[in-house]
Amino acid sequence: MSDTRPKSITGIDSHAHVFSRDLHLIGARRYTPEYDATLGQYLEHLQTHGLSHGVLVQPSFLGTDNSYLLAALKHAPQQLRGVVVLEPSVSRSTLNDMARLGVVGVRLNLIGKALPDFRDSAWQGFFSDIADLDWHVELHREVKELPGLIQQLTPFGVKLVIDHFGRPDANAGLDQPGFGELLEAGSKSPIWIKVSGIYRLGGTPQQNIDFARRALPLLEQSFGLHQLVWGSDWPHTQHEQSIGFATVVDQLQALELSAQASDSLLVQAPRRLFGF
Repeated sequence: MSDTRPKSITGIDSHAHVFSRDLHLIGARRYTPEYDATLGQYLEHLQTHGLSHGVLVQPSFLGTDNSYLLAALKHAPQQLRGVVVLEPSVSRSTLNDMARLGVVGVRLNLIGKALPDFRDSAWQGFFSDIADLDWHVELHREVKELPGLIQQLTPFGVKLVIDHFGRPDANAGLDQPGFGELLEAGSKSPIWIKVSGIYRLGGTPQQNIDFARRALPLLEQSFGLHQLVWGSDWPHTQHEQSIGFATVVDQLQALELSAQASDSLLVQAPRRLFGF
């Protein structure tokens, strides 16, 4: 289906999920949805909040079956881009097919998992293809583990995108293990940070906001404003009872960004990263 919506960009949501409770879920999962998060619902949220485009990220509980996400990309190709979850043995032809649909990255959601050995030949071939396609690799792991992962992945020449502020603990302060090293890595390599999931930072709502306010200038200094993008993280899995789309928009506004910073996070930076 062709997309007839306007192409003008008023704001890009860099991180959201769509799924149905009727889909096949992997056995080894941390979460089981009891509701549907449909593309129609998501597009309505974007319109309500003055956003024009979005990036759909494969949820971990669907494993490597990206078919629901790919169907959404087909429905709104001008508005959406995709980030998939794949086995390193995936064929180049499959990657090429996904690229034609608007996939621009692959996610490594390593929360609660054993860390992969990226020295394995399968990973090396995989990252070579990812770099050749100019996709990015999205890393989701607690901040203390990120510097080591970044060090391992940097030689492959892929763009790296760090999820949800790097998943620091708001209660542990800015000098917690890994955060300083993450800032240092950002000053040396082309790494992007998603300013998203503030409610996942482990503190009270106010503690999370306070931490994000203190962390954001440091991230901007190390990574550059042009490497920071905002995401809603809709539908806020595991936090649905207390968080909604309006909540995360309010949290973004609570960061008190300048007009220039807001335009960069919502339009300029994600447009470059995701190829809108």
